[in-house]
Amino acid sequence: MKNFSLSLYAFHLRHTLTELPGEVVADANLLWENLVKVGENELPFIGLKDLRAKLICYENSKYEPKREQARKTEWLTDVGSLDLGSLPTTDGFKINANLQPFLLNDTYAVDITLFAESANILIEIPQLQHFQPSCLLPSNIQASLGQTLWIYGEVDSSEDCNALAEKLAVALVAGTNLNPVQISQSKLFGSLLFEYQAQDHNQPNNPTKQCQIFITINNNKSPTIQLSGKAYEWLRDLLCSYHKIVYIYHQARQRYREARAIYSYLEKTISEFNNLIDKNKTQIDKLPELLVEIPQKSLDYTRCLQDLQIHLTAINTDIKNYEICLDKIKTIGGGNIPEFWQDFLKKDCRKFQEQVQTDINYLLPGKELFGQIVDTIRGIVETQQAESDRSLERTIQILGIGFGGGAIISAIITQYISEINIPLAAISPKNPPHPFYASLFLSILVTLFFIGLGWLITKPRHYPRNKK
Repeated sequence: MKNFSLSLYAFHLRHTLTELPGEVVADANLLWENLVKVGENELPFIGLKDLRAKLICYENSKYEPKREQARKTEWLTDVGSLDLGSLPTTDGFKINANLQPFLLNDTYAVDITLFAESANILIEIPQLQHFQPSCLLPSNIQASLGQTLWIYGEVDSSEDCNALAEKLAVALVAGTNLNPVQISQSKLFGSLLFEYQAQDHNQPNNPTKQCQIFITINNNKSPTIQLSGKAYEWLRDLLCSYHKIVYIYHQARQRYREARAIYSYLEKTISEFNNLIDKNKTQIDKLPELLVEIPQKSLDYTRCLQDLQIHLTAINTDIKNYEICLDKIKTIGGGNIPEFWQDFLKKDCRKFQEQVQTDINYLLPGKELFGQIVDTIRGIVETQQAESDRSLERTIQILGIGFGGGAIISAIITQYISEINIPLAAISPKNPPHPFYASLFLSILVTLFFIGLGWLITKPRHYPRNKK
């Protein structure tokens, strides 16, 4: 292949709705830090090693995202594209590189392109390793929203482009656990465009662990480079929207699974609740424990549902952006665009929208059910507490009547005994019983009598309803 180039387009989340204005996510600068590591190790371009000094968001090699505020351009440099320098190869030619850093609303985006120093240098499959493609894979870059590796090259019309694209895709991920699979084939600006997805065996459904691969092969001298340059911003934004849509949908499915787990807890709790109220009071006393657990679960459930609604809004927004980019590229391409880009918009995006909306509709009744079970348990607990309070109040009233009446009679008897001037002696068959003992016994009987009287007075009365 001649006029060969290898480009990395990586997209990393800078901030979300949960951050306050001016704040960023915890690992917002991870993309830039990992690129510097690549420059310090596998691709020792001088400009890549010193990347921090060129970016607006760094000051004295320290990440300072506040310096990006009030900028009127998407560029994260004051000079536009960065020339990273060149590296020699053992085959006698040099590899040049440039880097373009951007801030696209809430997303950091980077385009780092490696290319032979001369367009006439022939790059064969073994020579691809001079470009160190393995260091540009997700395991090293760790872009939170995803990434695309894009190869461009020019060949003779007699070249077997399908076989060449397959060899290039395999060579890109050689020595890794990624498995490239061809997804589709179409044309872009007159050249053949092959799409591959290289998935991680350990996390095949995680988009941040995957690598999208585009291989453009120009076998008919089409003005692909010129048209790609004209459509550069739209192509970049198209890739950004694509990765955000896939990433957000993946996040939405995760939140749905978390909500389903909480909903399963709710169903189990309702079953336990029904069993508890059918059992004795000892079991019912466990209801306050549920009253502590359920509100927290309800809050978690509500947050999952809220996140799903936010994800749906974000997906809808990014789909609109994707469609705008696609229309612009179509105009530049004379009405032609890759069919699989259009299919992604019509099929995959619609499926994502419908699935997330279905998840929300399915989970909404659970939110009301949480409120109902909490109100039900709270009502039972409050009723129990009221009954307990009434029982305690009646007990106090009974004892008050009993001890109050007993105290009055005891005082009268004591006053009478004090008038009898007989010394208190121990109980003995030789001595007649002292009047004190008789008064004590009488006081106890009187107290018990008044307690019984109090029980009768405070006893709840049930009146029959009048029949009409």
